[in-house]
Amino acid sequence: MHVIQRIFYFHVPSWIAMFIAFSVVFIANIAYLATRKSNWDCLGVSAAEVGVVCCTIGLATGPLWARPVWGIWWTWDARLTTTFILWLLYISYLLLRGLLDNPEKKATLSAVFGIFAFLDVPLVYVSNRLWRTQHPQPVILGGNGSGLDPTMGKVLLLCVIAVIGVMIMVLFDRYRLERLRHEFEELRLEVETRDLTPASILGKEST
Repeated sequence: MHVIQRIFYFHVPSWIAMFIAFSVVFIANIAYLATRKSNWDCLGVSAAEVGVVCCTIGLATGPLWARPVWGIWWTWDARLTTTFILWLLYISYLLLRGLLDNPEKKATLSAVFGIFAFLDVPLVYVSNRLWRTQHPQPVILGGNGSGLDPTMGKVLLLCVIAVIGVMIMVLFDRYRLERLRHEFEELRLEVETRDLTPASILGKEST
């Protein structure tokens, strides 16, 4: 594959980071439904945004690699179709949150939807094991005959660590931002509630 094979070192780590991010969303959604603590909701939406970015990188680098190797940009095989559906599911998760104003209702409905969306994650992982796809059988942990050249394995490991490290840093920053946004929304609702109390309304009418 010559130089084009180097996309492998960005393509695969982005998928691994995506799986980790969406797993965090799944855990955070379950934890929110169990505890009703807002910090879990903030973690869930933050990890969902990071996971969508990683998924988008994977979907973008895949065709760049596929075109010179397979001769096609895209094919609706099991791996690509389930991944595209996964991308749409988490985009819908983020859009759903934007359509709801009530913080508690937003967190509850998005948590339920996020748990449902995660069902596609293991399907993406095993798709090229269950069906014949344009993708080859797994190179890593694929059974007999699988594996990488030791040098390639070291480079891949370094790239995976680097991408996951960046993903975690972005996730922490996004979580802090979401906590600040949540605190601002709570203060705004508190102010609006005070302004709508009978005493405040009578005071406005008297003036």
